Amino acid sequence: MAGVQVTPAAVGRAPSGGSVSGVGSTTGLFAGDWRRKARRPACSVWALRQNRSSSRSKGGLGIVCNLAGQYEDSFDDVQRQLMNYFTYKAVRTVLTQLYELNPPSYRWFYNFVAVNKPTDGKHFLRALSKERQELAERVMITRLHLYGKWIKKCDHANTYEKISDENLTLMRERLMETVIWPTDDTNTEKIG
Repeated sequence: MAGVQVTPAAVGRAPSGGSVSGVGSTTGLFAGDWRRKARRPACSVWALRQNRSSSRSKGGLGIVCNLAGQYEDSFDDVQRQLMNYFTYKAVRTVLTQLYELNPPSYRWFYNFVAVNKPTDGKHFLRALSKERQELAERVMITRLHLYGKWIKKCDHANTYEKISDENLTLMRERLMETVIWPTDDTNTEKIG
């Protein structure tokens, strides 16, 4: 299973770090691990021998994986990224407008953006509203306007198709790289 790392230390320890089965080894499967302090791997197998009432946790092994999100997870992180991106786009738009209409405000805002990166929209807008409330309101209004334009133009079915087609293309390319094609010498028959 790709991405799952099983170490002897992980099998012998519970998530709290205490030894469950008496195995106190901190050696790993990789060279040089005997000198390093044992880390909690991204995915590990550990004994579930804790005194819980749950029937699942009695005596078996379980897999703990912290590598990626689960299917049940919400998409709050995606929503946050979209909001941050639209804040960034709004800052660029307002900078362009100020460059053309108000060069002194443009210089101030440019310097502010250079110091306070708009990658975290909420933090950026808080800091901007403390300095210049009117610019913060302008960025917020522009951000909402840009999002409204994007929603009207965004075709979710088309995006789904593009993702699906790209996945298929990438898988096809990978398959073509791994296939060993037979040579013509093996298919020729001797005549006579």
